[in-house]
Amino acid sequence: MSQTTIGINSPLAVKRWATQLALDVDKQSYWNNRFVGEGQNNIVQRVVDLEEDAGDRVQYDLAMRLRGGMTFGDNLIEGNEEQLTFYQDEVRIDQVRKGASAGGRMTRKRTMHNLRKVAKDMTAEYVAEWLDEGYFVYLSGDSALSAINQDAKFAGAFAGNSIDAPDSDHIMYGGAATSKASMASTDKMSMALLERIAVKPRMMNAVNPDVVKMTPISVDGGRRFVVLMSPFQAHALRTETGDLSWSKTQQALATSEGRNSPICKGGLGMINDLVLHEHESVRRFSDYGAGNNVNAARALLLGRQAGVIAYGAAGNGTRMTWVEKLVDADNLVNIYCGLIVGLKKVRYNARDFGVCAVDTACTDPNA
Repeated sequence: MSQTTIGINSPLAVKRWATQLALDVDKQSYWNNRFVGEGQNNIVQRVVDLEEDAGDRVQYDLAMRLRGGMTFGDNLIEGNEEQLTFYQDEVRIDQVRKGASAGGRMTRKRTMHNLRKVAKDMTAEYVAEWLDEGYFVYLSGDSALSAINQDAKFAGAFAGNSIDAPDSDHIMYGGAATSKASMASTDKMSMALLERIAVKPRMMNAVNPDVVKMTPISVDGGRRFVVLMSPFQAHALRTETGDLSWSKTQQALATSEGRNSPICKGGLGMINDLVLHEHESVRRFSDYGAGNNVNAARALLLGRQAGVIAYGAAGNGTRMTWVEKLVDADNLVNIYCGLIVGLKKVRYNARDFGVCAVDTACTDPNA
């Protein structure tokens, strides 16, 4: 029986493979699977305004809390109204593409459908990793590529969205360290540090009224923050607490409200409403300490609207583009996939909003 073959750049193929590619990117992306969604109750808010409308940027506002006093008794309230204050931020979008070759005419004649699938699978994996690296770069405020951070999928600012280092109100240090230069190799991730981290978002506005208090994610009646750390930091935590203490941390997550929510699934454990996660792409450094020779990692304390991602319309009613082009006298087929996107850390008034860096010393337990 002969096999039906959908021709090169057939509208049916373009729509089908572009749609599947977009779905697979979301499934394979670590961040999109857990921490990204539409609406404010997400760690990274997905903005879809530009999928329908023209433009290359989205602006969003934050209304500041009222601070003035009350009016008492028969004192006049007219003329004593407090002015509303708004801070504004924006994210810009740009096009990014990736190409793959689907082979020559004879190869294509035999297996065109499979080659499209292979191209889709490989591109989806690459784009998902590119997006994940972008989230880490922006939310960590660091894009330096070194011997430790070798993944060059995402290097430098993208679409004109600046990469901003944490401000002084949104960074913490492990152990007794109070700065990058003062960090010792013993200032590692610990249970005591996690208890300090849990206090930070609750008290930051009380300590400094100019700082907007971080807001937890609402999960089935519970209110949670996420601490995303390097596996090296997680190893230090597990070995420091011992099996019994670590088992209690795991049990706290397994029995918590919202344990089946995306931000809880795959978590290491929970302590004081902090859901603990680990990922190998957490930013690592080799130049901390007085001698610039202490290995360190930057864990992230994440709350609501830590970051934002915006998409533009890619065409054909899909978020992704899919183009098949004949080259070499129509012998070879190259497949090009892409999207129009922008992402960044949310900041207002030159301060971070929903993320706090947590820098600790770390070591490779296998070194």
